[in-house]
Amino acid sequence: MAFTRATGKHRAPGRMTRRGANIAGVATLTAAGVIGTLASPALAAEAEATLAKEAAPARAIVIDDSLAATIDAQADAQRLAAHKAAKAKAAARAEAEAKRKAEARAKEAREEKERAARAAERERLNAYRLPVAGSSATTGYRTGGALWSSGSHSGVDFRAASGTSVVAVGAGTVVEAGWGGAYGNNVVIRMNDGTYTQYGHLSSIGVNVGQSVSPGTSIGLSGSTGNSTGPHLHFEARTGAEYGTDIDPLAYLRAHGVGV
Repeated sequence: MAFTRATGKHRAPGRMTRRGANIAGVATLTAAGVIGTLASPALAAEAEATLAKEAAPARAIVIDDSLAATIDAQADAQRLAAHKAAKAKAAARAEAEAKRKAEARAKEAREEKERAARAAERERLNAYRLPVAGSSATTGYRTGGALWSSGSHSGVDFRAASGTSVVAVGAGTVVEAGWGGAYGNNVVIRMNDGTYTQYGHLSSIGVNVGQSVSPGTSIGLSGSTGNSTGPHLHFEARTGAEYGTDIDPLAYLRAHGVGV
């Protein structure tokens, strides 16, 4: 009579099942400190290797957490660095813009100052004044008499003691400076507006032909040279350089803003 192996739940456990049971048992004994003394060296080594293998995932998890923390820290540092860089860049842009605006304001201020200076210079050059400061006219324009070869006065006389400063009434260029016959020592100036002014009977002359003069430039000293009865300044205004092109000197000065 033959025997057969039992089946079902009465079947003997397989090799893997037995090994798992052995490992579980060994783990229990190891934890209790028993396996080191009771188990065989081979069984102890196998148990320790199994425990080490099963513990590896836990260590990997710890390493993964540490790496994640490092990555997070690096990301935070990068974000902070990027924020600082952006802030520094914005500050640099703001500083550059402020500098640009300051330079623009400074440039505008310089240009305004230069415009004001040019305007003041134009005003100064276009300004007219009396040929003798604080003086007044005595003999008027076109006054008749035997004293003048033309039969009438071709200019006006301004009261001036000998040696009084005589100035150019406006801006222009000296075209004559020297002896002028009946005018004595005289100066003729071509004014910037194309008219001419003449200053006669000077005791001395202080300018030269070709010299540019401005309003108030001293051109000589008053006197009584030439056809003169006493110290004074003979002043004429003309449309041209030649004798006989005279115009009313007082009206000429008034037209240029001088109160006479």
